[in-house]
Amino acid sequence: MTRTALVTGGTRGIGAAIATALKDAGYSVAANYAGNDEAAAKFKDETGIPVYKWSVADYEACAAGIKQVEVDLGPVDILVNNAGITRDGMFHKMTLEQWKAVIDTNLNGLFNMTHPLWEGMRERSFGRVINISSINGQKGQMGQSNYSAAKAGDIGFTKALAQEGARKGITVNAICPGYIGTEMVRAVPEEVLNKSILPHIPVNRLGEPEEIARCVVFLAADDSGFITGSTLSANGGQYMV
Repeated sequence: MTRTALVTGGTRGIGAAIATALKDAGYSVAANYAGNDEAAAKFKDETGIPVYKWSVADYEACAAGIKQVEVDLGPVDILVNNAGITRDGMFHKMTLEQWKAVIDTNLNGLFNMTHPLWEGMRERSFGRVINISSINGQKGQMGQSNYSAAKAGDIGFTKALAQEGARKGITVNAICPGYIGTEMVRAVPEEVLNKSILPHIPVNRLGEPEEIARCVVFLAADDSGFITGSTLSANGGQYMV
């Protein structure tokens, strides 16, 4: 039986690597995205993975999008909550709009995506919910009170929901990436990268999106059913918990 996986924010960066790795592992994969039609079309052409456009901040859009994915590909057994945004700023300058935008996507998005799928997973007695949090949800980060709060909330959501799903064969886990070599991070000036970022990473390099993807494939597997409520830190030793 081929299981269906749905990856939010799945057409670029870490999400694209996750979606591709799941397809390579034999899953039927759908990739959600919010706004970049050009990148989504390119991703679909290159991978053959179908793409679906909606905002995870909108509950009704999530429910409708999930329904369409399940019509096209079958019941979703694996959900990867990867979609996220940043609206950085020091707290004394942060606007309510910056706060709400990040909370709505990075935290409320987990409810909006998981809730419509939860009953189906319970009925089938199988599910894998994998939430992509962040090192900054573990340790906090100056200028990211909104992002750090949301990503810490993702971890709390993971631990609570794992307890509810355990007896129904549903695992819920979080992955906390450190600095990963996505397009956004590689745009950081080389001097800043070499002087302010890499010295704090014991392995002395950025992570690769594919390394996070391998963590997801591991947690998504049928035989990973004894692992739930866990937080997997993939940060090169930058923050150890």
